[in-house]
Amino acid sequence: MLPHIDALYRTALGMTRNPQDADDLVQDTYLRAFQYFHQFEGGTNARAWLFRILTNLFINNYRKRTREPERVSYDEMEDFFLYNRLADAHSSDGGLTPETAIMQKVEVEAIQDAIDKLPDEYREAVILSDMNEFSYQDISEMLEIPIGTVRSRLSRGRKLIQKSLWAFTQDNPR
Repeated sequence: MLPHIDALYRTALGMTRNPQDADDLVQDTYLRAFQYFHQFEGGTNARAWLFRILTNLFINNYRKRTREPERVSYDEMEDFFLYNRLADAHSSDGGLTPETAIMQKVEVEAIQDAIDKLPDEYREAVILSDMNEFSYQDISEMLEIPIGTVRSRLSRGRKLIQKSLWAFTQDNPR
């Protein structure tokens, strides 16, 4: 179980956005895993089991302490927002592909900031999927939500990230 501590901490930090809370969450996760180790089924995915404990603890304890979730209007969200903006600018950037153009303009900190600004439910799904490479099924089980909700949260979270990155590229031209 200990080889997963770094990944658990990174995920906890992404969820809580606070190093001390992330430490506490990981500590509580290992404490809970120790307390309920008799329920762990040998031969199953220990990493997924730990992440499920972490996610459940976050939902049950840490989210209750935070603010009311931010309200986001989904009606205004466009599919492939960032890609479409870059494709429009394609001719003015000297013929760069949209992928190359964004990679030249976006810094790692901007991506992390975009993820940090996501509402909790989208941030959890994006972190588990895109940063920890869990399957939709694993995320569904960890968050105890239907797989369709996982897909929806990932789609909406990724669209919000695209909008944030587009704003960053407009505010920080190179």
